[in-house]
Amino acid sequence: MKQDQALAIMKTGANVFLTGEPGSGKTHTINQYIAYLRQNGVEPSITASTGIAATHIGGMTIHSWSGIGIRRNLSNYDLDKIASTEYLVKRIKRAKILVIDEVSMISAGTLEMVEAVCRAVRDQSEPFGGLQVILVGDFFQLPPIVRTRETEAETIFDEIEPGFGRADGFAFNSSAWRRGRFLTCYLSEQHRQSDAKYLELLSAIRAGEVTEYHGEILAQRRATAESLDFDLPKLFTHNTNVDSLNERELAKLAGRPRSFRMSGKGREVLVATLKKSCLSPENLELKIGARVIFTKNNQRAGFINGTLGQVVDFEGFDNLPVVRTFDGRRVVAEPMEWTIEDSGKVLAKVTQVPLRLAWAITVHKSQGMSLDAAVMDLSAVFEYGQGYVALSRVRALQGLFLLGWNERTFQVHPIVAEADVTWREQSSETGRLFGAMAGSDLEKMQENFLCSCGAGKKSKPKTGRSKKTDKLAADNTYAETLAFWNEGKNLKQIAKARGLKEGTVRTHLEKLAADGKITKQSLAKIMNPKAVKDLTEILAVFHQLKTKSLTPVFEKFNGAYSYDDLRVVRLFLEDKKES
Repeated sequence: MKQDQALAIMKTGANVFLTGEPGSGKTHTINQYIAYLRQNGVEPSITASTGIAATHIGGMTIHSWSGIGIRRNLSNYDLDKIASTEYLVKRIKRAKILVIDEVSMISAGTLEMVEAVCRAVRDQSEPFGGLQVILVGDFFQLPPIVRTRETEAETIFDEIEPGFGRADGFAFNSSAWRRGRFLTCYLSEQHRQSDAKYLELLSAIRAGEVTEYHGEILAQRRATAESLDFDLPKLFTHNTNVDSLNERELAKLAGRPRSFRMSGKGREVLVATLKKSCLSPENLELKIGARVIFTKNNQRAGFINGTLGQVVDFEGFDNLPVVRTFDGRRVVAEPMEWTIEDSGKVLAKVTQVPLRLAWAITVHKSQGMSLDAAVMDLSAVFEYGQGYVALSRVRALQGLFLLGWNERTFQVHPIVAEADVTWREQSSETGRLFGAMAGSDLEKMQENFLCSCGAGKKSKPKTGRSKKTDKLAADNTYAETLAFWNEGKNLKQIAKARGLKEGTVRTHLEKLAADGKITKQSLAKIMNPKAVKDLTEILAVFHQLKTKSLTPVFEKFNGAYSYDDLRVVRLFLEDKKES
């Protein structure tokens, strides 16, 4: 899908999952949507999964916005407390559109909590309390970080621990995601890498199809520390490697360091969040000759987040650093602001020179950057997506210098890889449905949604999203699966008839059952007979563990029942809770 079509779909008020490969223009597209809303007098709530990501888009973390903070689960008491906190209630009730960036780093439990809070505070039973929700991100990148489980009584749900090889932790496995009926917009154009061979390599990693040929491509980029006679940013998987290298290299330079202290203004807790998450350090020490990277966008001044250079001078009354970029431009690095905003109002800000030392950076901090060139040591990659994130930072193969890698460098999460097939199919279907609409109908949907958000003078529809958009979201690909199921076809037959994977069809059937379009009892036909026979026993374990998470139950039975079967059993659990 192209950016302009994704933008047009978002304008209708539909809930959207905006995804695509690194460099496909996700950030550009969502920024276009934000600008469009603001031009029409509508202020979206802009959030992200982490503080670093939030500073990139000028928002706050979803944890702060929703009031869930660092909670790992949400009790009824917690929910009541949030719903009685005046500034949170005002913020959430005032909101019309919620943007969540870097959704890949949000756990299933966190998205569940946010959705529960929105419904409770807005006092609406619709998913997310009737908000339009835009999820932005790429699940092939870094996964959610979830702390160790602590058992607490009277929780609405438990946050899920993914671990290496587990699937339950991803946001797309949450019931909140299912309820939200997100239309997938999978951006297909590439705007970062222009190297065809390199694009082929990155695509092969995403598809889990890395061959000897791709290994040979990378082998050509192998380097040694001794062979590199120039300084480039080095990507490491661990902070200790980064800090020690930067400190060591700065100490080698002659002269005394110049220090630049970060200043802050606003609510203390929000300022502290900004200081922690800002890519520029709170105390920045520089010397002439220091290798640096810009940490913020200022295209008018000639740099963006990820532009590399070297400090060549200090000038002016404040002795501001002068940076010569790698393409030869001379830039004075003047202090810039990082802000947390809500409905256009600045709640907190920090001011700092937009630089950090760049002899080395972590792979995690590099997410979202585009680098001209980099040296990478991927020999200690320890989680899915880490190698892929690192490799996709550079724009072309000639800018890649590898000190080493391990077998996990090319691993992507198998569950994500399987889901990716479904997302591409859904995106194609969404594009086809909207592409077939008359231009006047699409414009009317967009106009109605703007009116519902308070823009213009026309009367507001009852809900923000168009009924036509909701119908498209709910019925597009599921209707076809339902028709085949009602004809008596089994799982394998439906998959063959539709040209889909059995796992995709299984997901369709589970959703149809959850929506009451087919009976949950009929799903016994897609379950292992042993799981059907032991259904009552499995339900009892769900209740015993006080969880809706699959992994603890899976482990309790030592893998005797598959995740597929447990998901079906969980549908009956929800029936029991509702009764």
